[in-house]
Amino acid sequence: MRLAVKIGGWIKLQVIKADIAVVGGGPAGLSAAYSAAKSGARVILLEKDDAIAQNIRTSGVTWTREINRLGISSEYYNPISNYRFVSPSSEVLINGSGSEPQSCVLDVRKTWHHLASLAAAAGADIMLKTTVANITMDSGGRISGIKAKTMRGSVDIGCRLVIDASGFSSFVGRKAGIASEWKRYGVGAEYECYCEHVDADTWVLMVGKQYSEAGYAWIFPLSKNRVRIGIGVGRPESKQDPLDALNSMIEARLSPLDKMGKIQPIEFHYGFIPNQGLRKASVSDGLILVGDSAGQSNPLVLEGIRYAIEFGRLAGEIGAKSLSENSSKESLEDYQRIVKANLESKINSALKVQSRWLELSDEQWDKELEILRNMSLDEFLDFVKADFTASKMMKLALHHPKLAARQLFNMVLKS
Repeated sequence: MRLAVKIGGWIKLQVIKADIAVVGGGPAGLSAAYSAAKSGARVILLEKDDAIAQNIRTSGVTWTREINRLGISSEYYNPISNYRFVSPSSEVLINGSGSEPQSCVLDVRKTWHHLASLAAAAGADIMLKTTVANITMDSGGRISGIKAKTMRGSVDIGCRLVIDASGFSSFVGRKAGIASEWKRYGVGAEYECYCEHVDADTWVLMVGKQYSEAGYAWIFPLSKNRVRIGIGVGRPESKQDPLDALNSMIEARLSPLDKMGKIQPIEFHYGFIPNQGLRKASVSDGLILVGDSAGQSNPLVLEGIRYAIEFGRLAGEIGAKSLSENSSKESLEDYQRIVKANLESKINSALKVQSRWLELSDEQWDKELEILRNMSLDEFLDFVKADFTASKMMKLALHHPKLAARQLFNMVLKS
């Protein structure tokens, strides 16, 4: 790749040629760049920030079995065994102590750097502090490249395929006309803190209006003295500022913060996540959408990291194969088909639960926790992962023939 040549005393920017341009240096983009380069494609990745993982926009909660399968080992996360829910007048602890930890909180910056190293080792070129200004189209109306602003000036990038991993903004997809702005989404504010007293094995969700008008608060531990404390708010259900709510919660020392001793913020995170389900279309001629750009996230726990890595790699693999067919929409359809087959029903079920949760009063939240109280560890994990298969729902009904099971059926299956 040549970015510029020196002619006399002047730097003249040239067109950069690549097979695939990846927009966005988060987990989806880095994973797509890795698998595409590994498959033999010439790949360039564009990241708008000064560094990979400079700005953290996720809390890092995910699931150990799935993340291990993707090659992210235990050195990159804090394992979680227990799950605690706190409502205005109730509390539930789902205890997994004694069994293998099922959840974890990622060291996000360390994980992203690992993914970047994989992409670089596979041969992908990474351009930092590079902002995509526009896309270019050929005479047939398909994407043919990107116009970007780099640290050395403006540049044209010619490519046969663009992978849009720009996150919530879906910048390339919107420019290409296959994506619109998200109407329903969550906005979250979070501090990474030093805390004097942390239960490193337990993450906590706090629900009710005192925490969030339309959402919930969380405590996700990274170690015995390091924790992420945040609040998420659903839009358009509420216009509440999550940062104001977060600061008020910490200042008031609402439960369970009152038992955590000294709380000292040392880092601030802020981000958006779509709560609208998968995009109807995630491929077009010369274009693939992946990660939050494509709506690949579970809104129950605002978790999309494992999907970003898994389907980022799929996008890169299928994208590289599609080059022999000029990355036509038809050559990319397998990507959209596989994503829908694996995610659509799970995300739709999660959206139904979340829609119900956003409407609950404090009194209703207290009752909702009773549903969770009656679940086993495995049932709870299936619930928050939105793994609502017919066989699992039938088994749940047999184990819980009383009101709680009927409520859960209504929660998950109502149209």
